[in-house]
Amino acid sequence: MKSHEVLTLIEEITRNDGSRYFEISNIVQNGRAELAANRGFIKQVRIIQLNIPRSKNVIKYEKYINQNFEMPSEDFDHFEEWKRTDEMEKVVENILHENHVA
Repeated sequence: MKSHEVLTLIEEITRNDGSRYFEISNIVQNGRAELAANRGFIKQVRIIQLNIPRSKNVIKYEKYINQNFEMPSEDFDHFEEWKRTDEMEKVVENILHENHVA
């Protein structure tokens, strides 16, 4: 079953190799990322900004995520990064710019 998530925050995820990236997420997915960090699948996650405005870019990215990914249950055994198309990478860059992040 595909997701029906509302994306409301920006988080920074640090992979185990030390590289970092920003993700547009929500509190449920942030909780999954915290579990992933506790289980050693990623190094760290931190919330950069809460309650981001529902811009056209956020809605576009939200639609992409909901059509292509499922939210993991609490018993997951790995951390799945949301892989972005080139178009979605630009949308996320726009969201970060709109919110004065990065």
